[in-house]
Amino acid sequence: MFVDDGGESLTLSVCPNCRRLFCAQCKVAWHGGMSCGEFQKMEGSEIDEKEEEMVMELVKRNKWRRCPSCSFYVEKISGCLHISCRCGFEFCYGCESGILLWI
Repeated sequence: MFVDDGGESLTLSVCPNCRRLFCAQCKVAWHGGMSCGEFQKMEGSEIDEKEEEMVMELVKRNKWRRCPSCSFYVEKISGCLHISCRCGFEFCYGCESGILLWI
């Protein structure tokens, strides 16, 4: 929920459920580098291309990796290179190969 406190208009926001960025003015995925008006003037295919381009910029800048099992992007913030994805697959963040755990 957003409350208008009469201050500066809010655009960039984070969804409290999925933690994804979105524009609070347009109520769509975040369109950084473009005003709301510019984004709304774009055609559907242009929007898809621009969104994909922006996601790939984030991937490159943050050095995210895809889970080899479900293709979900993951980010290593600290610790070792062992990743446990939300799908349950475990892999190495460095080389993206699956990890076998011997018990």
